[in-house]
Amino acid sequence: MDTEHSFSSLNRSLFGDDFAWGVSTAALQIEGSCDVDGKSASIWDTFSLKRGKILNGDKPTHACDFYKEYQRDIDLVKQLNIPNFRFSIAWSRILPNGTGEVNQVGVAHYNQVIDYCLQQGIEPWVTIYHWDLPQILEDNGGWTNRKIVNWFSNFVTVCAQNFGDRVRHWMVMNEPAVFTGAGYFLGIHAPGRTGLRNFLPAIHHVVLSIVAGAKILRELCPDAQIGNTFSCSYIEPYADKPRHIAAAKRADALINRLYIEPLLGLGYPTDEVKALKGINKYILPGDEANMSFDFDFIGVQNYTREIVKYSFFTPYIGASLVKAQDRGVELTEMKWEVYPPCIYEMIKKFNAYPQIKKLIITENGAAFPDVVFNNEVDDQRRVTYLQTHLQQVLKAKQEGYNVEGYFVWTLTDNFEWAEGYHPRFGLVYIDFETQHRIIKNSGRWFAQFLG
Repeated sequence: MDTEHSFSSLNRSLFGDDFAWGVSTAALQIEGSCDVDGKSASIWDTFSLKRGKILNGDKPTHACDFYKEYQRDIDLVKQLNIPNFRFSIAWSRILPNGTGEVNQVGVAHYNQVIDYCLQQGIEPWVTIYHWDLPQILEDNGGWTNRKIVNWFSNFVTVCAQNFGDRVRHWMVMNEPAVFTGAGYFLGIHAPGRTGLRNFLPAIHHVVLSIVAGAKILRELCPDAQIGNTFSCSYIEPYADKPRHIAAAKRADALINRLYIEPLLGLGYPTDEVKALKGINKYILPGDEANMSFDFDFIGVQNYTREIVKYSFFTPYIGASLVKAQDRGVELTEMKWEVYPPCIYEMIKKFNAYPQIKKLIITENGAAFPDVVFNNEVDDQRRVTYLQTHLQQVLKAKQEGYNVEGYFVWTLTDNFEWAEGYHPRFGLVYIDFETQHRIIKNSGRWFAQFLG
């Protein structure tokens, strides 16, 4: 552990006055009200109805009831001294048919959320797409259909026209590698598609859509900061042997480089992962000019590291992860290793791209088995997780790496995708039956840190 900065000396001022502090959320995970006020079904509403897809058969039907109770939770953001609140727009709430007619009730809701944030002195950071594709568009091919570039452009335009006068920070999409990899290759996330025939076109259409969306935002919101967020894991080889080192490089290409590099104008990492060469048949004349964008910031979302070994039996990539639970390391509830230096290493890795102007940590946090006792939640392991990771962010910043913000995942316990309501990531505990909120000790610590 880096003893140079003990927890007691870790304070906000060390990061500088312009460092952006925040908390992140996503519409599908918190809003509930999935079929009210004109909202149509998203792929996650549909996916959660399929047997065995979500842990315990959980559904996002009610989630945290944020749609109805947004003021209560934004008040909590203020109470925790958090100056920036990241949330996403539910595509099917704004455009129930995916494109075309705008649902004004949905637009009014997000206007109210934005206005209430500003009224409370909180800056709204908006993610346009956080995984909840309208089911009606999935029925027409979803991300495998090239027409989605136009569908998504329409959605971005509606968002920019209605909210751009007050939103100064935009993220086009959240973690494209996860929603395409888990949703269109492995089938463990919505919409549950599998195989390269779905994965490869989805990758390319997502890249084209991110750039198309970013260009629309730049045109309609010229003074805004425009970024995109990327999942990443620090990857190390299982042993110092050529086959394991090569396997780790292939895994790194797929997990960390697949989207950031084409979007920076560097193309797809097809040399490392030969199976990706199949993407070339989806690249049409003129596409390369529409595959990169000059982002104002890049959002880095990091939680853990992965150890990778050579695997003859793993198709396409010839590599497999050595499970953290088999390595005798501290685990979160997600069975992810607690390894604070990973965030420093990823800041360093992304800083190596000269095209990136600045980095914001747009998600970092941990799920632990929280217990309520006397209406309190003493989640010391989460406090320690946040402190040790912030030490690593500070270390990177003090060494001159360009990192200018840190957002905790997440405000409240929520619907954690395929894991349902089991893993609790929040600074605030939720009893999902009563919707009662309890600020955890981690929330109290963060409020004190920011205060």
